[in-house]
Amino acid sequence: MTRILVTNDDGIHAAGLKTLEKALEPLGDVLVVAPDSERSATSQSITIHSPLRVYAIDERHYAVSGTPADAVILALHQLMKSPPNLVVSGINPGANLGENLIYSGTVAGALEATLHGVPAIAVSLASRKTLDFTIAAAFAAELAAKVLREGLPPGVMLNVNVPRGEVRGVRFTSQSHKITQNIIYEKHDPRGRPYYWQDEQVALENVEQDSDYAAIIAHEISITPLQADRTDYPSLKQLSSWTESLSIPAAPRPEGATVAPVSAAGGDF
Repeated sequence: MTRILVTNDDGIHAAGLKTLEKALEPLGDVLVVAPDSERSATSQSITIHSPLRVYAIDERHYAVSGTPADAVILALHQLMKSPPNLVVSGINPGANLGENLIYSGTVAGALEATLHGVPAIAVSLASRKTLDFTIAAAFAAELAAKVLREGLPPGVMLNVNVPRGEVRGVRFTSQSHKITQNIIYEKHDPRGRPYYWQDEQVALENVEQDSDYAAIIAHEISITPLQADRTDYPSLKQLSSWTESLSIPAAPRPEGATVAPVSAAGGDF
């Protein structure tokens, strides 16, 4: 039996998650493990300074007192007897495009799965006002079936963004460079104390033609392959030439002291 794990960053009761779950049910056995409340913009964070709690709503739905990454880790290592064939995260109300996907809990839920060797998809609807998840869910199910049949390259997940309204095509895209401008609004509470609200403004004139933003503007579904490895390999090769010119700082050491070997088993890392 095909096993599919569904998660999100909007919480176990989110409408997008429920629509996604229903669309995926014909493909196999669906288990939902998601945060107990909204955890948007938590990125790949995990909970290490407080205990995690799991609340069983029923045998197929579990709420976790943590982030999307926490939910996936708990599902893979505690709640599931064997690994799923696929993890799908979403459907998020609002796009996850360009640099915003770095902050996205939706993307992080899928990316966490790839760290554990499980193929994964993140799905977002590029709208915060018109929240009809029907088309996004149908496409997610179609893409999920494709991934289940053909697989994905190791360590790669798919970040999917679906435009609102008419869909005119499907395009594989690159992650856009930063085209948004951060805006900080200063306000004052009833006692006159300042507080700040963060927002952003998109400069659409700077959109690259092969990017995720360009696809959404053209009313096309954007699919961006992502990986957890953030190494820039051209720079690694270029900057390696610096090694010979960099000196090793001399650390003060008491007379007669020896340097202990580094041991991963001993918790040095």
